[in-house]
Amino acid sequence: MRVFVLLFNARTENEGIHTIRVGDRNKLLMFESEDDATRFALMLEAQDFPPATVEPMDSEELEEFCTSADYDWEIVPEGALAVPPEANVEELDWQKDNPKPDVDEQMSDSELDRIRRQFEGLL
Repeated sequence: MRVFVLLFNARTENEGIHTIRVGDRNKLLMFESEDDATRFALMLEAQDFPPATVEPMDSEELEEFCTSADYDWEIVPEGALAVPPEANVEELDWQKDNPKPDVDEQMSDSELDRIRRQFEGLL
């Protein structure tokens, strides 16, 4: 069966597949509908994830991948509204080779308050 998954850095050396952390396990979501997968990718992007590419793949191959990687999987039926969890992991496995740059400067509380007031003024 053909399903759709989300890939980050598709077709690069640093390609990664999106999974959800459930307890201490990773779960791969396989969407029956490309539109549902695209909607989920847009919700991730709204949570500050990098853009994801929706890719069609064979579900049997993905299940074999999950078994070898010790991941769980779930097929998301067409029309089911899958919603990303509110909490995200801090370090993504596919980013381990590209560590975050060190931040030398921290904002003071007064600077954060000033920015917060500016945002509130926009509302």
